[in-house]
Amino acid sequence: MSKDVLVLKQLSKQFDRLTAVDGIDLQVGAGEIFGFLGPNGAGKTTTIKMIAGLLLPTGGSASICGHSLTSESRICRQLTGYIPDRPYLYEKLTGGEYLNFIASLYPDTTEPGRQQVRAEQYLQLFDLHQWRNNLIESYSHGMRQKLIMTSMLMLDLPLLVVDEPMVGLDPKSARIVKELFRKKARHGTTIFLSTHSMEIAEELCDRVSIIVNGSIIASGDIDSLRQDPSLAGKNLEELFLQLTGAFELQHVIAALREDSAGN
Repeated sequence: MSKDVLVLKQLSKQFDRLTAVDGIDLQVGAGEIFGFLGPNGAGKTTTIKMIAGLLLPTGGSASICGHSLTSESRICRQLTGYIPDRPYLYEKLTGGEYLNFIASLYPDTTEPGRQQVRAEQYLQLFDLHQWRNNLIESYSHGMRQKLIMTSMLMLDLPLLVVDEPMVGLDPKSARIVKELFRKKARHGTTIFLSTHSMEIAEELCDRVSIIVNGSIIASGDIDSLRQDPSLAGKNLEELFLQLTGAFELQHVIAALREDSAGN
């Protein structure tokens, strides 16, 4: 069994009277691609921001590679790469300058210069190399997403936290990202992935957890989630809709199709 890289124990977050995350427990092992799924407002992004060190938890604990997120936050941040759904980048830097800046924050003392080599490889893969000397303010949303991907993938950290990785990416880049995630996982990187795309989650993830109203309602691989007779044979999208109470959507869709056929 793989060693746990990310451990959450009764992790909670409150904003005034709102409980955004309500005592969740998770263990994610080395080399695992773990899907974190839920409807809008379920607590996914709040959880991700706590893992990434951007928010302090109200209760419970979290650790990365055995280090506490509260008492050893600096170490945890050095072990974690974070790819948000809306990347904030320094627009007055060129792409190359931004990558050098990120590398300076995560110095590789064992293989100096290795990050720059990886950066060049990813820039080539993402068709960004010819843009490396252009200011980021001239980049499209998809180009910015590929730049933030490059900046985190080049670091080769033990934990990669990803929020909606395919937003803004063209099909070629999305396919490359999926293959890169698989390769990273094979080499021991843990990938904590939040997405609204059930197809991506089903294709990539070893296990998933589904969060609703701040609480995890189901965890496991797809086969274990299907053990309930009412869920047998369903794909992940159908499982998700039924488990989150949104399965009445099928009746809405059926009614719309009938309406459309009638017209």
